[in-house]
Amino acid sequence: MHWWLPLKGSTFAGDIDGLFLAILIITGIAFVVVEAGLIWFVIKYRQRPGRKAFYTHGNTRAEVIWTTIPAVTMVALGLISNHYWVRIKGRNSVPANAYPIAIHAKQFEWQVTYPGADGQLGTPDDFTVRNQLHVPVGRPVVFTMEGPDVIHSLWVPPLHGKKDLIPGHATSLWIKADRPGAFGGQCAEFCGYQHAHMRLLVIAESRGAFDAWLARQRRPAPEPTDAQARRGRDVFLTGPCAICHTIVGTPAAARLGPDLTHLAGRTTLAAGTLPNTPGHLAGWIIDPQRIKPGVHMPSIGLDGADLQALLAYLGSLK
Repeated sequence: MHWWLPLKGSTFAGDIDGLFLAILIITGIAFVVVEAGLIWFVIKYRQRPGRKAFYTHGNTRAEVIWTTIPAVTMVALGLISNHYWVRIKGRNSVPANAYPIAIHAKQFEWQVTYPGADGQLGTPDDFTVRNQLHVPVGRPVVFTMEGPDVIHSLWVPPLHGKKDLIPGHATSLWIKADRPGAFGGQCAEFCGYQHAHMRLLVIAESRGAFDAWLARQRRPAPEPTDAQARRGRDVFLTGPCAICHTIVGTPAAARLGPDLTHLAGRTTLAAGTLPNTPGHLAGWIIDPQRIKPGVHMPSIGLDGADLQALLAYLGSLK
């Protein structure tokens, strides 16, 4: 157990940070020693009135010192790196009981597919969420990952290192969250204009909370309970929204954009670009290009009444 692990969500991430901190501390000490010696020599042996600088040759003690310091530094780096590398490398094999999740990275969002009730991907009751990933605490989770357009890189620093998603080449990564929490992730490979706004939130929760979340996500969208929300559903289904988006339990079943079945249960919009509030959602619907230039969602022209009705309906999708 590392003293900095409370800042992390897994022992694996603690080991990666341990390796980084060990190298930083050792090389930092070496830097301070060398620079202090350099400054001391510059001041002590500088040329000044009444004394000329002179060249010293054959000082055995000085040569031993400046040879020993780099040697000791390199040995220490080798030992500490090997210690952490053995720990990290030992986790390369995916555990047999790992929970499978498929991740597709697209410009500029994360598409996360969960298996059906039997725990296997590729079944009719698979479901997909965007940019918000839930995992159970204490159980390994294996991600099967693809990047269908350009190279992306999944990086959730509190849980693991980085892994590239390469078009035409499936990769995998497994994690195990050791404590509950919400951990921020992002794309760590430049993937286009909105690379900086391609974020991912990983929520680690107890097994009971995770199972309850799975059950909620598998349910269809709730029926609107008031006239305003029912009008909003009509606006959604008869307008351009249904051309790109899915809402399970309605005729909208397009796959170009995010699945909105449980939109109101998410904390952010547009891959972490905006908080999920009615005001931000309205701005996103009206003019997404102003908020996230280069995004594939077009601007939607709605009058005030239709926009308010649509917001009421989308706000009911929990």
